[in-house]
Amino acid sequence: MGPVVRLKHSMADGSEYNLSELRMECHTGTHVDAPGHINQGHFAAGLDVDTLDLDHLNGPALLVDVPRNTNITAEAMEFLKIPKGVRRVLFRTLNTDRKLMWKKEGDLSYVGFTEDGAQWLVDNTDIKLVGVDYLSVAAFDHLISAHVVFFKNPDIIPVEGLKLDDVPVGVYNLHCLPLRLVGAEGSPVRCILIK
Repeated sequence: MGPVVRLKHSMADGSEYNLSELRMECHTGTHVDAPGHINQGHFAAGLDVDTLDLDHLNGPALLVDVPRNTNITAEAMEFLKIPKGVRRVLFRTLNTDRKLMWKKEGDLSYVGFTEDGAQWLVDNTDIKLVGVDYLSVAAFDHLISAHVVFFKNPDIIPVEGLKLDDVPVGVYNLHCLPLRLVGAEGSPVRCILIK
């Protein structure tokens, strides 16, 4: 179920003000995963959304196009040739071409990281922010295993559910701020790219 917004107090019904209420899961729409999302040790240690390093979430980011015939595998990662020193990468995939982020229903055939692709990123790059264009950083068949690889290191932050339509490949200034949800393993975010 998606976000539910309702008018809790309404001037039309005699209240002195209008006041809306929002109910939603923390991993709805564009959102960030904290290290405790799929790592109980990190969750128990209090590595929640409020402890995320804002330096990882804000700064120069590289937008790349993933080959359209594949998940984000080790082979795809090697093909992308992301230079050492790049810390934030947004991966545009077939998900954008298929406009999956604009559909109301979920689609389990989405593209994402495989376990070996996640491991290749961890072992061979300096990336600290991994942005993807659907609701999970991991392909459905690797949903847990790829997340586990990323969350071994609490310094890597997945940002999921990005809408990357009509944005040219290149370097941008990324601004991505989660809500300060103490104790939460995820948070909705508003991410913007500035050229």
